Amino acid sequence: MEVLLVDDEELQLLRLRDEVKKVLPSAHLICCTNPAQALEVCKKDKVDIAFLDIEMPLMNGLQLARKIKFYHPVVNVIFVTAYSQYALNSYEIHASGYIIKPASEEKIRREVEGLRYPIDLDLSKKIYVKCFGNFEVFCNGLPIRFQRSKSKELFAYLIDREGAAINVNELNAVLWEEDHKSYLRMLIADIKETLRSVGAEDVFIKRFNECCVDVSKVDCDAYEYKNNNPAAIRMYRGEYMTQYPWAIFEE
Repeated sequence: MEVLLVDDEELQLLRLRDEVKKVLPSAHLICCTNPAQALEVCKKDKVDIAFLDIEMPLMNGLQLARKIKFYHPVVNVIFVTAYSQYALNSYEIHASGYIIKPASEEKIRREVEGLRYPIDLDLSKKIYVKCFGNFEVFCNGLPIRFQRSKSKELFAYLIDREGAAINVNELNAVLWEEDHKSYLRMLIADIKETLRSVGAEDVFIKRFNECCVDVSKVDCDAYEYKNNNPAAIRMYRGEYMTQYPWAIFEE
């Protein structure tokens, strides 16, 4: 487990390090007093949890969190600050926790046990699909970029149907009110090429006049929730594929 600790005051950083060690003794801790240095770490290496001070010169913790999330969208950000007025701002960027200094072992443990993206969720497969909140697809921890937004929505619908084969007429009706079957073929080709580019082409299955996904080849928070995985249950905050009006999560 990779844990980033950032505070411009070295004494505070060392105290935070000592308390985090008590909660996460086997974690690899990376300590930075400079937000720019911390960002360089995140550009190169995966980070599971980032403990960030907020009031820092040149780049505050909120700005740093947004930049870190660009590289690692599912990083757990826990703010550690002497001020309470930033709590709403932390909520807006989907932080995992908020600790008022001093950061004690008890406070840290409480936040780690309620992570937004629990790190004990099994991410052993190549493709990880996040349905809770906005729909996103990751390969080895990095977001997959589809060429078209409708391609991503089509893939989201197939994930939602949990491996069921869906015919092109139903797909067309979900994505548009009018007939766009010729464009649908372009979306299917885009999905195949996008997955092929990351070595995961076998996730998507195209048969005559229908498509589906091989659910055995993906990790998905919604699937794990239905399997009663405690980590996935903690992740669900009542939001499911929020960018798609057709998406309804049946608990």
